Amino acid sequence: MTDHTAAPDVRAYLEIRTAAPTGWSPDGRRLLVSSNLPGTAQVHRLDLDDHDLPAPAERLVPLTRFVEPTGAGYLPADPAGGDSDVLLLATDSGGNERHQLYTAPADPAEPYTGPDDLDPLVVDPEFIHRPGGVTRDGTRLAYATNRGDGVAFDTWVRDLGSGEERCVLATGGWTGPGGFSPDGRFLAVTEVTTRPGDNRVYLVDLQALPSEGPVTAEHPAVVELLPHDDLEPSAVGTPSWLPDSTTFVLSADVGRDHAALWRGQVRDGDHDRFEVDLEPVVQTGWSTGGAFDWSGTQLLVSWNEDGISRAELRDPRTLEVRGPVPLPGDGVASGYRFTREGRHLTYSFSSSLVPGDVWIVDTTTSTCQRATVSPNEVDEEHFIDVELVRFPSFDGLEVPAFVHRPAPSPDGRPAPVVVVIHGGPESQHRPSFNPLTQYLVASGFAVVAPNVRGSTGYGKAYQHLDDVEKRLDSVADLAALHAWLGTQDDLDQDRAALYGGSYGGYMVLAGLAFQPELWAAGVDVVGMSDLVTFLENTSSWRRAFREREYGSLEHDREVLEAASPINRVDHIAAPLLIIHGRNDPRVPVTEAEQIHEVLTERKVRCDLLIYEDEGHGLAKLVNRIDAYPRVTAFLHDVLDR
Repeated sequence: MTDHTAAPDVRAYLEIRTAAPTGWSPDGRRLLVSSNLPGTAQVHRLDLDDHDLPAPAERLVPLTRFVEPTGAGYLPADPAGGDSDVLLLATDSGGNERHQLYTAPADPAEPYTGPDDLDPLVVDPEFIHRPGGVTRDGTRLAYATNRGDGVAFDTWVRDLGSGEERCVLATGGWTGPGGFSPDGRFLAVTEVTTRPGDNRVYLVDLQALPSEGPVTAEHPAVVELLPHDDLEPSAVGTPSWLPDSTTFVLSADVGRDHAALWRGQVRDGDHDRFEVDLEPVVQTGWSTGGAFDWSGTQLLVSWNEDGISRAELRDPRTLEVRGPVPLPGDGVASGYRFTREGRHLTYSFSSSLVPGDVWIVDTTTSTCQRATVSPNEVDEEHFIDVELVRFPSFDGLEVPAFVHRPAPSPDGRPAPVVVVIHGGPESQHRPSFNPLTQYLVASGFAVVAPNVRGSTGYGKAYQHLDDVEKRLDSVADLAALHAWLGTQDDLDQDRAALYGGSYGGYMVLAGLAFQPELWAAGVDVVGMSDLVTFLENTSSWRRAFREREYGSLEHDREVLEAASPINRVDHIAAPLLIIHGRNDPRVPVTEAEQIHEVLTERKVRCDLLIYEDEGHGLAKLVNRIDAYPRVTAFLHDVLDR
């Protein structure tokens, strides 16, 4: 039996707060911080003048206190031409992902409590609006919306002073803006294609657009960056510019397995059409990206090395390495942002031992300083570090996995195992802090998080090993993991449960359905039980995007049916706990209800928790505190034997 009586209460772990930077003020004296101090992600401000770092939670100035999670960034300048700092904010309702856009002064006397306190910018609750860049003078905003037909996302540019706006690119697909050039002439627009792991990126010359009428990708004002063959799906990032508006860098894996950093040059071409020259300039052997600071004095190059973040600074022109970006340890850094002059760089950092907080680097001295200390009532000595392993799958493929091993049991028994499967599936488990994982390990469970085939971070070839008809090969990786557990003296192969959210939830159900003899239990959070009904009922704007990964209803129905757990529900015998949000626009709640109904009729234990004010996952602390103690109690109940 696991020794969970000595572990702290799970609520203490769930109540660990985190913080991440979302943007510097134009003068670099204030930093916007997204923190879940009130229980959901809300906007805070850290004033850096005359204060020592790190700052405790009480030093963060609350700017929003919405019911729903809310994000914000500083506009580069006051659209009205004044010298006030102005925020651009986005929020949805009940997890429905229909985000609306607002502006507001950045220094309110009291925190904003809801959208009614803000100045509406682009608001139509029936549709989705996603911001994608503001010109450096603060006068124009780019955003994407599906308000045309509810399905396709077109890219628009809005004048923040007059309110006038126009569509600058409509392809009939899913486009989104990726930022303006410094002079405001060019707007980068990305388009997701119907091929898995593939997208296009266009530069739109806003000065060459027609005075009216639609703009498509074939218009002379639009040039595709790094066009590639339909037979070679590739991921292309959006540009980061030098101040001259002719030179940029972007990340892309065109013609290679791992993304490299490319440098682009814009020049005038024939017939009033501009041209772009691109060449790869930095290759690390891992997925690599980069960005210039506003002033063009720094080039940040970052990469993902087996899930661990690495970064360095280079000369923007010569690309000479100036030195590594100091990080607090081996973990995950994200949200890199420079001050305008390039002296200070901020990012969030999290590892198995460090809950997420904000860090600031002085690039002139290469010193790193923690900027925020979020509340944490758990003794950090209880946190357990992670181990990276690889295990062979059925075809010889080496599959990476992160393993948290608990302290040895007093009775000498091997530890029960919770196998945590990430969502996506185009995603990757990385060694960042997870409070539930740490609680389980402190309670005597081992936690193993595999990056089964189809995960990102290991190159294009690995990412495409689970596409469409190969879907069940990723499920077979779970069986290989179970076999590997049997080779570990301290892990109990016979007491192993599956846990996952979204696509990870599907994998839980698939493991129980296709490998019923292997798994002792499952926890499915917002997972798909039937790939056919999932695609039929998911939000219309998501269907084509998801079909590219799983297969289409029109052409691949037999494949979808064969891979659907509900079609093998008679094989499921292990206890199951299902968690879902009523407002989930991605995986409809019916996916949970239909398999719960069948299992209940068969008298297989199947507990179902539905949260009325949640969408795709649990965003509110009050709901997490209700749900996850039930998860841990369920795991103790089914594995403590």
